[in-house]
Formats: sequence, structure tokens, C-alpha cells
Amino acid sequence: MCLDRAAGGTDTLDAPGLTWARVGRLEPAALPLFEAALLVARDEYPELDAGAFDARMQAHAAHLRVEVDAIESGPLKMQAINRHLFEEVGYTGDQDTYYDPRNSYLNEVIGRRRGNPISLAIVQREVARRLGVPLEGISFPGHFLVRLPVGDGMLVMDPFNGGRPLDLDELRMRATAHVGGTPPDDDALATMLRPATPRATVMRMLRNLHAVYRDAGDWARAARSADRLLTLHPGASDALRDRGLAYLALGHVAGARDDLSRYLQAVPEAEDAGAIRARLVEAGAHRHRAH
Repeated sequence: MCLDRAAGGTDTLDAPGLTWARVGRLEPAALPLFEAALLVARDEYPELDAGAFDARMQAHAAHLRVEVDAIESGPLKMQAINRHLFEEVGYTGDQDTYYDPRNSYLNEVIGRRRGNPISLAIVQREVARRLGVPLEGISFPGHFLVRLPVGDGMLVMDPFNGGRPLDLDELRMRATAHVGGTPPDDDALATMLRPATPRATVMRMLRNLHAVYRDAGDWARAARSADRLLTLHPGASDALRDRGLAYLALGHVAGARDDLSRYLQAVPEAEDAGAIRARLVEAGAHRHRAH
């Protein structure tokens, strides 16, 4: 399906629309983020009508356009966008069932108006993009964030908590818990605040899904998530390992041995290399007994 882009967009897709085969041929920064997130959702919901959700984003933008166009300040434009999305429409972070996989599927997020940091950031970013506001994602440690360039600096916001602005002290505190307990210096924090490419954003979404399905023992969906990661980034060794382990749990021994052997060739000094080699030996013994 060709998704018609709203005013302000420049990444119109020609027919037949985005597919996983096309995703593999796109440059990391060229991936249309909203469509790619819907593509992830279509794996779980094959009948998903992408046009309906595109129209929902268009409706949000149309509701805001006159107001936002009349505002000169970027931060005040974002204030209006956030007020509409998080207060009037009611998008919110799912605090109660954070690891519900529906929080990573954009159709569910738009329908339920509940999501996780990445999915809410994608909605927020897509509406802002259609209104000409250059919002970017940040693959920050812990929770995914968004940033808006402002002069020589940036406004950093938390979409999981209503688009609330975050100052440097809070950003440093949040990062500390994920980097060994030592507060990052200015250079390290600046690196953490770099914009995430659309490909990196979708990869983080897929890693979240993989973790949810792995922990639930849903190995078919865990394998699918890792496989999609490898479509986006064939050199992602962790995804190769994760798909191999999922295959092993599913009894697909040949595929598991291939993936895990390639993983060990790619990162022979990995911390889990010994455990992976042991799993390969076990898989070989199992295959020998099966014959």
C-alpha cells in the first residue's frame, strides 16, 4: 500500500509500499520510521490496515496545524503538540503492564492510546514531522527519549511521561543507573543524547519484543523478532545468537547450529561464548541420538 504523506513530509513511498524486502535495501537514515513500525506490527496482525493509522496521524496533525503554524518557538510548538496528544487525546505510558507486547505494536498503541517509550515517541515524532517540527528520537539508556534542536542546544522530552522536559541533572541521574553507577561526564552524556536513526529505533523496538517473547518462552515470536533484526542489520551478532537460541528451543537444530556457529565466528571472545559452545555440543549430541 502506498501511504500518502501529509504536508511537511518528504519521504513518500511509491507502490507497492514498505515491505521487509525493501527495508533491507534502504540506508539506515532513509527508513520511514512510522511505516517501519507498522511493518513490525503487521507481522503480528497480518490484516492491519496501514492507511487507517496513517489517517489517524493525519487527523492529529490537521487538528493542530493552525495553532502550531501560528507559533514561532519550537519548544512552544512542541508544548501544543504534547498537550493535544497526552492531555486531550490521552496517549499515556503503560505503567501497569509495561512489558505487554501490545505496547510495541503501533496499531495497538494508537488504538489503546497506551504504549512504551519507543512507540509513544514514534507517534509523537510522526505528528511533529507532519507539522514541520524536527523532533528526533534518542536511544537513551533505560527509556527512549526525544529531542528538539533549540539554537545551539536541545530540548529533551520523555514521551512515556506526557512529553515532560528533562534537564541535565535528571538526564545524568537516569543514565547513571545504566552505566555502572558512575555519573556520565559531559562528553559521555552528549554521546548518549545523539539522535537515533530510524533503523536504530526500530531495532530497539524489535529487541524489546524479542526480550518479552524470550522471557515468556514464546520462541516462535522470539525467533521472528531476531530475524527481523537481522533484516535491518545483517551484522547484528546478538540477533544472530538470539535467533539461534530460539531455533534451538523450537527444535530447529540445523538452523540453530548455523546461527550459533556464525555468532562464535563473529565474536569469539564474547562473554557467553563458552555457554554457546556448550549449547552447540549439546545440540550435536542430541542430533546424533535422534538419528
